[in-house]
Amino acid sequence: MPVRGIRGATTAQDNTREAILSATEELLQAIVAANQLALEDIASVLFTVTSDLDAEYPARAARELGWHDIALLGATEMNVPGGVPRCIRVLLHVNTDKPASQMKHIYLRGARALRPDR
Repeated sequence: MPVRGIRGATTAQDNTREAILSATEELLQAIVAANQLALEDIASVLFTVTSDLDAEYPARAARELGWHDIALLGATEMNVPGGVPRCIRVLLHVNTDKPASQMKHIYLRGARALRPDR
């Protein structure tokens, strides 16, 4: 079965634990719903955050959603001038027979500016 990548991003309202977890949970649930994923389909998830978010790991939101058997990794995004502030990005690796063209990438809140084509 092929592995496909599904991208997504959102922004946290503030650099607080609650804001980071809430934004991340909303994003993950939107990706799962849009792509009709079962947890068993998800092989791993890479999270990145901009350097202005350090109050909590976004991967904790996945654990709180019950994603206990999925490999999760977090990192800090490059600090690019003019980049979207308080941004949380994800890359899900999923096992699916669907073609890459059917993967639905989700951009929420202030991160919609990252993908004007979506």
